[in-house]
Amino acid sequence: MSESQTAPPGFFGLGIAPRILEALDRLKLTTPTPIQRDAIPPAMEGKDLIGIAQTGTGKTLAFAIPVIQRLARMKGQALVLLPTRELALQVDEVFRKFGGAFGLRTAVLIGGQDIRKQHSALAKRPHVIIATPGRLIDHLEQKTVRLTEVNALVLDEADRMLDMGFLPQITRILKVVPVDRQTMLFSATMPEGIVRIAATYMKLPVRVEIARPGTAADNVTHELFVVTREAKSSLLEKLLTDYHGSSLVFCRTKFNAKKVTRAVVAMGHQAAEIHSNRSLAQRREALDGFKSGRYRVLVATDIAARGIDVTGIELVINYDLPDNPGDYVHRIGRTARAGQSGRAISFATPDQRTEVREIEKLVRIMLPPSKLPTLPPLRTPAYTSQTHSLPRAHGAPRSHSGYSRRPPRRGYR
Repeated sequence: MSESQTAPPGFFGLGIAPRILEALDRLKLTTPTPIQRDAIPPAMEGKDLIGIAQTGTGKTLAFAIPVIQRLARMKGQALVLLPTRELALQVDEVFRKFGGAFGLRTAVLIGGQDIRKQHSALAKRPHVIIATPGRLIDHLEQKTVRLTEVNALVLDEADRMLDMGFLPQITRILKVVPVDRQTMLFSATMPEGIVRIAATYMKLPVRVEIARPGTAADNVTHELFVVTREAKSSLLEKLLTDYHGSSLVFCRTKFNAKKVTRAVVAMGHQAAEIHSNRSLAQRREALDGFKSGRYRVLVATDIAARGIDVTGIELVINYDLPDNPGDYVHRIGRTARAGQSGRAISFATPDQRTEVREIEKLVRIMLPPSKLPTLPPLRTPAYTSQTHSLPRAHGAPRSHSGYSRRPPRRGYR
């Protein structure tokens, strides 16, 4: 019988210190997720670890708890690398929440923030440095940070960092941190680049794999609409009318995200946008507003596919299919979190058969096509100084039933 089958149901028995257990209890966290249950014990022993689990499964606590406990009993410093600013801020929040009882100090090194404040945070000798690779390299070049005391290194969302082209920066950082350290790598998938990092920079890592790479969240209902580009906006309006909960809409480009946000506002919904053209303050305001319910709809590019930790998202809409099939998993992982159910609806144009097949192949789930409902008329945007970039409507939407005449179980072919 495996360790995961014999482990007690709660956090007791995982080697967690009483004060951290008290913090877990205060936050009403009584049952570890599978990745927490299986990753925390070897991490507590100081072993190198590779944790593979789909997004939304509690990976942050799986490394934060062992890091906090390690720093509480020995001198040193921890370094956590992440792909996006939003993820860095969320991880910092977790460390502050659970490390407060130990007097834990953190420093967040990300772009879009006043670098002088980061200098000040580093001057206080933080126990944990949480950084995006690019900004950490900036500090290394300016000699405002030293990594000589790092004895715990975490690469979180490692596959996303590789997708975003951070491998040269990660390699450079790995060469300057002490060799005598614990390294933990967490990822939703296991691409070849991560295998190479593990072979080169990790010492006999324990592999904890909760789900096959590319596995979609269990409680998500998948649906596909084959629709013309011109009719996408009308279909979105129909769906936002039929579903009344919080909705996350993904677009491929920042231009399209901006356009869709304006269209959603014109439909009468409170909406915000997150993409690389938004400042850090704007992105935080949008995310905080979405969490609080001030915005019902959040429109995002894939910069947010792993940067949004919000429970209760009812609907994820892939307005544009992702460029990378793996991003489908990360996008829909924003719904059905913490054991809840959710729905993922994807829009595919008639010429995107190949993209849909690649997604189905990765997640091993057929995306059943649905017949298009009766759509509202296409809105013609009002041109003001704020909406001058909106494209002109190209006629009324065409009804396109796509491939719905085929049996849904066969997917989109």
